[in-house]
Amino acid sequence: MSVVYCNNLTKSYANAQVLKNLSFTIEPNTITGIIGRNGAGKTTLLKIIAGLFRETSGEIKVFSKKPFNNLLVSANSIYIDDQMNLPASLQLIEILEEGRRFYKNWDHQLALRLFDYFSLHPNQYYSNLSRGMRNTFNMIIGLSSHCPLTIFDEPTTGMDAAVRKDFYRALLKDYIAHPRTILLSSHHLDEIEDILEDVLLIKDGKVLLHRPISDIKEWAIGLKGQKSLVEQWTKNSDLLHIQELGNNSLYAVIKNDLTSFDLDNIQLAGIEVSPVTASDVCVYLTSTFKGGIDDVFN
Repeated sequence: MSVVYCNNLTKSYANAQVLKNLSFTIEPNTITGIIGRNGAGKTTLLKIIAGLFRETSGEIKVFSKKPFNNLLVSANSIYIDDQMNLPASLQLIEILEEGRRFYKNWDHQLALRLFDYFSLHPNQYYSNLSRGMRNTFNMIIGLSSHCPLTIFDEPTTGMDAAVRKDFYRALLKDYIAHPRTILLSSHHLDEIEDILEDVLLIKDGKVLLHRPISDIKEWAIGLKGQKSLVEQWTKNSDLLHIQELGNNSLYAVIKNDLTSFDLDNIQLAGIEVSPVTASDVCVYLTSTFKGGIDDVFN
């Protein structure tokens, strides 16, 4: 049984349609990256899944229930983002105690160990924390809750690189010890691709791809060489990105559907073949222009 089921899901605000007929399923005990550019609809989708927003049309089920204002969904899921507002009158240690009372799977020992590791102070108040420390505390709550559905929406905003790295490491280690369904939205795909199992790529409110991260890593290849040769070998291919490098040289990214015979001939022609990272694949697939920012100057 899927944890999240969407069929032709739409969400509109006034005359603007933010989500457009999304259909996908999220299976139990997976880490899925919700990837897309600003304004793609990631946060709206995640808030609908969490039961915070109501869909305009279509069908959505979380734990086989409609999530909006549903107690079962609320009790078994947690939504963490950088806009969270926790009680200003409670000290941080008191908030952790409330978490222990509210979430049935709460791991209080993990919460305290993370609390100490990130040098938080028990008597501090949430409202007095910097943005980075506030999101670090949010992360502790999200991990320690051990909710069957855990949603992190851009959780590392304001964190420095070292803390982001620690967070992803902690998430992976705790997931291995306590498997559950985790949805992770981030602009730093290059930082999280090693912990993801699946990627749900959204563009303009639509599902562009929903595949295992291993497939995304092999989705495209890069070709670099003499301009005329590269153009010849890419003219019948699905071109994702193209960039002139000067000195009559060209770099092109195409969908990786060439045969091994084709690849051998390409290399014999003097063209350099290289892999393309999952992060770059997602950038190219969601870009309006094949040449990226260079197209502005052409």
